[in-house]
Amino acid sequence: MNFDLSQEQMMIKKTIREFAQEEVAPGAVERDRDKKFPLDIFNQLANLGVMGLPFPEQYGGAGADTISFAIVTEELSRACGSTGITYSAHISLGAAPIYLFGNDTQRIKYLIPLCTGKSLGAFGLTEPNAGSDAGGTNTSAYKKKNEYIINGNKCFITNASFAKFLALTAVTGKKKEKKEISAIIVPTDAKGFTIVNQYEKMGLNASNTTELILEDVEVPQENLLGKEGEGFKQFLQTLDGGRIGIGAMAVGIAQAAFEKALAYSKERKQFGKQLAKFQITQFKIADMAMKIELARNMVYKAAWLKDQGKPFSKEASMCKLYASEICMEITSQAIQILGGYGYMREYEVERMMRDAKLLEIGEGTSEIQRMVIAREVGCI
Repeated sequence: MNFDLSQEQMMIKKTIREFAQEEVAPGAVERDRDKKFPLDIFNQLANLGVMGLPFPEQYGGAGADTISFAIVTEELSRACGSTGITYSAHISLGAAPIYLFGNDTQRIKYLIPLCTGKSLGAFGLTEPNAGSDAGGTNTSAYKKKNEYIINGNKCFITNASFAKFLALTAVTGKKKEKKEISAIIVPTDAKGFTIVNQYEKMGLNASNTTELILEDVEVPQENLLGKEGEGFKQFLQTLDGGRIGIGAMAVGIAQAAFEKALAYSKERKQFGKQLAKFQITQFKIADMAMKIELARNMVYKAAWLKDQGKPFSKEASMCKLYASEICMEITSQAIQILGGYGYMREYEVERMMRDAKLLEIGEGTSEIQRMVIAREVGCI
C-alpha cells in the first residue's frame, strides 16, 4: 500500500491551499454574515483550471482523479465551508451525471461549459416530500410530440441561481404501479422555470440554496439523460460520488477547527499556565487529530476505489458518515476549548460548527448511510 500523494496531487494541494489561504479565507466571516455568494472566487477557480478537475480534457476538464477532487474540496472547505460545498456540488452533482450518463452531444453542449466555469453545476433531486425517500419523487414529465412537459418543484437545491442548466429527476411513467424516474437536463431560463432563493439557513450562508418551481416547462426529448426509467439508478450512483465530496468537506472544516483550537490552547493561559499544558486539553487535541486522520484516510480510500473502477458505495457511505459526525464533534470541542471566545463570530469556530451540521444531512442523512452500510455488509 502506498499512502504517498503523486507529484500531480501534491502540486494541486499546494496550489489550492495557497489560493484558499490568500483568496478564500480572508472574507469567510463577512460572506457568512452578509450571505454573499463567492462568485469572484469561482471565476478565479475557473482560471486555475479546476472547475472540471476530474473530467477528460476533451470536455474542458483537467483529466485528474477523484483523490485530487477530494483534496481541492478539503482545502476550500478548510478556508470556507460555503465555498467547499459549492465546488463539491458543482463537480459531483452538476457535472458528474452529464459525464456519466450523457451522450457525446450532451457532453459537448453541457459538460464543457461546466468544466470551463461558464456555468455552475446543480442537480434537482430533493422535493418537499422526497428527501431521504428519493423514490417518492412527484415531479412529472410527460411526452408531447418531441418534448417533455415538466411540472413539480424541488427544494434545497445547491447552486441553481448560478446554473444555466441542470439535470433533475421526474416521473416519466409507471410500470406495475411503480414509478419510473428519469433524469432530464433543463435550462434554467426555460419558460415556466422559477428559481426561488429565500431560505434562511443555520450555516453555509454564503452558498446558494434554492427552491425550483416548474410549471409546464418544455424541453426537447433529446435532453433525456440515458434512457427513461434509469433516473433512480443514476442518482444513486451520482450520490455515491457526491458522498466523497461531503466527506472531504467534513475533513476540511474539522481540520480548520482543530488548527484554531490548537493555536488558541498554546496562547491562552489559565491558572498560570497554557491550556495546552493541561492533560485534559491534550487529550481533546489528540482525539481531534486522530479522528481527522482516520476520516481523511477513509475519504482517500473511497476516492481511490472509485478511480480504480472498483465498487465504492460502502466506502463512500462510511467516509461520509464518519467524517461528518467527527466534524460536528470536533467543531463543538473547538468551541469548548476556546470557551467564551469560541462563541464569538470573529473566532470562526462557531461558523464551522454551524456549517458542519448540514454534512450529517445532505446527500443522505447519517441514518441513510447506516442503512447503506448495513446493506453492503449483508445485513439487509
